[in-house]
Amino acid sequence: MNKRPTILDVARHAGVSKSTVSLVLQNSAAVKASTRAAVEKAMVDIGYVYNRSAAGLRGASSGLIGLVINDLRNPFFTEFAASIQMTFARKGFSTVIANTDENPDIQATVIASMIEHGVSAFVISPTYAPDLSAFDRLEKSGIPTMQVLRQVDERTDIFPFASLDYMAGSRLATKHLLELGCKRIAFVGGLEDRPVTLERVSGYNELMDAEGRERIYYHGRPSRTFGRDIARRMAREDTRPDGVICFSDLVALGMISGFAETDILPGKDIRMVGFDDIEESSLCFPRLSSIRCDVSRFGENSAQALLNWLEQGDKPEATKRYPVELIVRQSSMRL
Repeated sequence: MNKRPTILDVARHAGVSKSTVSLVLQNSAAVKASTRAAVEKAMVDIGYVYNRSAAGLRGASSGLIGLVINDLRNPFFTEFAASIQMTFARKGFSTVIANTDENPDIQATVIASMIEHGVSAFVISPTYAPDLSAFDRLEKSGIPTMQVLRQVDERTDIFPFASLDYMAGSRLATKHLLELGCKRIAFVGGLEDRPVTLERVSGYNELMDAEGRERIYYHGRPSRTFGRDIARRMAREDTRPDGVICFSDLVALGMISGFAETDILPGKDIRMVGFDDIEESSLCFPRLSSIRCDVSRFGENSAQALLNWLEQGDKPEATKRYPVELIVRQSSMRL
């Protein structure tokens, strides 16, 4: 990806100092007409675009960044929000945080409000909605905006997208269970046809097809309640799965509770792997094997990518995925 032209590039092209370019951008009367004309021509020649929001943030002792999250009740997103907010704080920036609760109308409202209140940048983990008018408004505003963890707008040249390698995660979980001898592996949780569900199930699909194994899905809202209900349902089935990959740790924790009610113990009677590796995964019994996404580190990386965009003009990659790893604990190993 080509680097976006900076003030320094303009200065070199025009044969003036960086401070002179800054004065031109500020419409200072101290700059001679001929010098102003040379600087403006250089901007056109190299394709420099002045971002007033970013410039305002660079010149302020404390900027304001909008953080819009689809579900702060989920510990995965809460940890991400805390990590990115603390990273901004360490760099001297304040963060205004909004939870949309998976409601596109609330999302549109909070984005509009934050624009009106003068935020200098956005990080958005969006809710799914066919209406992209909120992103159209962001495009018109010119405010730097990153999509994280979920991509709803295909215009990643305008709204860069950063997430985790969910496909690799489900591939790791499936390979682990296959190597342990599981024959019937089910994928539990995630609303059918949602992009994030398709990502998290893709590695499972790939390996199950390669092994000639039946795909078994239990789709639904990824919550503890759903996980508990599915575990109780599995306990009543004549031929239940011997391995389970959960869309999220919340689903897996719910399944552990449901299995406990039916005298089924993960790690002894069934093998189970969660997804996200939230803190509770290592504290429950049996301790939950999970795909670690290191969402805290992801939050730090996302914050730094946005700051580089604001302060140096280095726009993030259009699409960036960070690695994940399998953490093996009791729920997939024999107790």
